[in-house]
Amino acid sequence: MAIHSYDRIAGVLALGMCMPLALAQIAPPAGTLLSSRAIVYNSATHKMYAVDKEHGAVSVTSTTNGSTSSVKVGEEPIAIAVNPITNRVYVVNMGSGTVSVLDGQKDTVTATVDVGARPYVLAVNEATNKIYVSNTFSNILTIIDGASNTVSKLKLGSKDAMLVDAKLNKIYLLGYEDTNLNVLDGASDSLAKVQVGMHLWAIALNEVTHTLYVTQVGGASLTAIDERTQATTKIATGKMPCAVTVNPLTNTIYVANYGDDSVTVIDGAKHEAVATVHVGKRPQAIAVDTKANLIYTANTHGNDVSVIDGSTNVLKGTVNAGGSPYAIAADPDSDRVFVANIGSPNFTMIDTRSLASTR
Repeated sequence: MAIHSYDRIAGVLALGMCMPLALAQIAPPAGTLLSSRAIVYNSATHKMYAVDKEHGAVSVTSTTNGSTSSVKVGEEPIAIAVNPITNRVYVVNMGSGTVSVLDGQKDTVTATVDVGARPYVLAVNEATNKIYVSNTFSNILTIIDGASNTVSKLKLGSKDAMLVDAKLNKIYLLGYEDTNLNVLDGASDSLAKVQVGMHLWAIALNEVTHTLYVTQVGGASLTAIDERTQATTKIATGKMPCAVTVNPLTNTIYVANYGDDSVTVIDGAKHEAVATVHVGKRPQAIAVDTKANLIYTANTHGNDVSVIDGSTNVLKGTVNAGGSPYAIAADPDSDRVFVANIGSPNFTMIDTRSLASTR
C-alpha cells in the first residue's frame, strides 16, 4: 500500500505515521513517495522485480538460480505490477510520467506509455488485460489496454491504493483523504462507494471468501467488507495499521501495526483478533508464504525482517534486511524473501531456510 508524501499528510506526520521518509537512516527528499509495490514476484517466470530509483532501472532476480540483472526504465521508478498470463511487467516511472512495459521472458522494455504527471500506484486485471494507473495529486485514473498499449482516462479523484479482483472484474481504490472504498466496475466503468471512514491506508483481498480488508490508520482498525453484499465489520488492531495481507489457505488476516511494532492476527471466519505478535521497529510492509505458512514483516527502522510462524502465531526469528526495508515480497517456491531498501543497494534477498540474508 501507499506511503504518502510529506505535503499530502503533513498534519498526520506529527503522529508518527507509516513514514520511512521522516525517520529512515537514508531518507529520500521531502515530498518523495514510496510504495509497498516497489517489489513484486512474477510467478510465471520465478523472477523478482525491484525498483532501482537512483539509477532509473529495475533489478531482476531469478529465484531459481539467483542470477541478477538490471533493466533501464524511466526516471524514478516507484511501483511494479505483473500480468502472469501475458508475462508482461509494468513499471511506473514517477519522474517521467510513464509506464515501462517489460517482456517478462527477455526482460527488455517493449513499450513506454505516457500516463501523465507523477504516476504512483498501479494494478493489473489479468483477465481483461487492462492496467490501471493512478496519478497522485490528480483526479485521473489511466487505463492501459495491455494488447495495444493505448490509454483511456477516467476522472475518479486522487487515489493512493488500488486492488483488482479479476474474477469479478472489480477495481478497488482508496484515497487517504476519502472516507470511501471506491468500487469501479471494469466492464461499465461505473463507480460505487462503500463508506468506511477516514484515513484509509492499505487493502487486501481473500478471493476465496470474497472479503476485502481495509486498514484505517487513524482509527487503529481493520474493516472487513463483503464483496457481494458490501456489508462491513470493523475489527480493532494495533496502532497505525500500515499493511495487511491474507493467507487464503487458513483464512487468516495479518495486519502490520507501525505504531506499536506488532502484528494483529485475525480469524477471517469470526472477524476477530486472535493474537498479537510483537515484531521489529516500525513494521511497514507484510507478506505471507502460503506454502510454508510463514508471515514476514519489513521493519523499516529496525533494518530487519521478522518471521512469524502462522501455525502458532509465535515469532520464529529476525533477520537482517539492509537499510530501511519498506516493501516485501515472498517466493513460496524458493523459500526466499525480497525487500526493497531505501538507498543503495536497492534490495536485499533473504534465504529463510537459514535465516541468513544476502545481497
